[in-house]
Amino acid sequence: MLTLDIFGFKALWSPYFLLILAVLTAGFFILTTKFRSLFPDSEPLTKKQGALFLLSMILLYAIKGSPIDLLAHLMFWMHMIQMAALVLIVPVIFIFGVPNWVWRKVLRVRIVSSLFKFFTKPLMALVLFNGFFSFYHVPLIFDHVMQNIWLHAGYSVLLFTVAIFMWWPLINPLPEHQTLSGIKKVGYIFADGILLTPACALIIFADNPIYATYSDPHVWGQVMSLCVGTANFDSLNLSGPELFSSMSIIDDQRLGGVIMKIIQEVIYGVMLGHVFFDWYRKDQAESEREMKQSLNPSLIK
Repeated sequence: MLTLDIFGFKALWSPYFLLILAVLTAGFFILTTKFRSLFPDSEPLTKKQGALFLLSMILLYAIKGSPIDLLAHLMFWMHMIQMAALVLIVPVIFIFGVPNWVWRKVLRVRIVSSLFKFFTKPLMALVLFNGFFSFYHVPLIFDHVMQNIWLHAGYSVLLFTVAIFMWWPLINPLPEHQTLSGIKKVGYIFADGILLTPACALIIFADNPIYATYSDPHVWGQVMSLCVGTANFDSLNLSGPELFSSMSIIDDQRLGGVIMKIIQEVIYGVMLGHVFFDWYRKDQAESEREMKQSLNPSLIK
């Protein structure tokens, strides 16, 4: 079985992508520390926020710039791990990592505010996220996108963006942007899980390989040429992804669908627990406040 080392350092570690993320990360920390005083109502960057933002950038590089990205071109189950991290894990960490005052500054820009309010409406966010994710994994669309470097990069950015829209109604830290109560958040999570199921079911229960990217040597060659460079790939004289895995193509495909569904259920389950706990805590605080007011009427305003 061949190893990934044959593709070279550039293909394995995407140094240009690392540089872009390093610049963005440095810009974030400079803005939120050294130049924070330029913005009225700004607040000091907490250690937790800094750590979460840095973690989101590290994870983003790990799934899109490290050998994981190359493995995702060789094995479908690795692609699904990559997708799960891109839309279900990194956006959550990113939202919590950006300070509230930065979110408010961004959302005060009129055009950004209008677009954000529209696309983060709960129903709109659910339809957009699950629609674009499912659309991406339609075999004809998937194979076409994977064979175009700009479409692939653009669709990855699009999925990350609509994932932020999807998570925003559930976890955004701004009180003025809260659109869902506790019970509505529960329904939102269940609806999200149901809407993602058909795409996973299509992949899991297909009788034959449905993605030419992993089953057709010609299409796979086109995809890999974009990933590692045409000259580099042509010099290796490879026949297909089976050279890097002992798993059959159909088993690889089914495993990918199962992994995506399991990761989704685990993350949504954790989020459901968070929603219930937060709901219970607020309900207890409200009950205690009402009890104190009943015992001491002078507290009622």
